[in-house]
Amino acid sequence: MTSSKILIAYFSHSGNTEIIARKIQRLTDGILFEIKTAKSYPENYYRTVEIAKEEKRQNARPELISNLDDINPYEAIFLGYPNWWGTMPMAVFTFLESYDFSGKTIIPFCTHEGSGMGSSERDIKKLCPNAKVLPGLPIRGSSVTRADSDIANWLKRLNFISFI
Repeated sequence: MTSSKILIAYFSHSGNTEIIARKIQRLTDGILFEIKTAKSYPENYYRTVEIAKEEKRQNARPELISNLDDINPYEAIFLGYPNWWGTMPMAVFTFLESYDFSGKTIIPFCTHEGSGMGSSERDIKKLCPNAKVLPGLPIRGSSVTRADSDIANWLKRLNFISFI
C-alpha cells in the first residue's frame, strides 16, 4: 500500500496519543490528521475526566473543528485516541460518524493507564460495520516515548512495514 493511501487520524488531549501517531507516521509515511473539538477540554486531568464521563453518559457528539475534505483516497486509517471511560472519547465517535468508511481498513491504537483498548474496537465495528477493523495497539501513556519497538513490531505483524 502506498503511503498516500494511509491516513493517521488521532485525538490527543495530553499529547501522548499524538506522540504515537507521529511515530506511526514516520514508519508508514502516511498523512497525519488531528481530530480537534470546537470546545477545548480543561488542562486539569480530573476536570477532563468528569467531562468525558458526562459526555459518555449522554452519548454526546462533540462538535469538531477539523474536517477532512475527502476520506475516499485513503484505504487504511490508523485511528488513535486515549481510552476514556473504557472506550474512545466521544469526539472520535463524532469523527467516525462523519465519514463513510465502507471498504476501508481501520487500525486503532490507544493510550491508556491500565485499561487497554477497552470496548473501543467493538465500538468502532458498530459505528463502521462495512469497514475492516484490524487488531489495535494499546500503549500505556507513561510508556509512549519508549514504544518504538512495540509500534514497529505491530506494524510489521499487520504488514504495513517490512523492516524493523
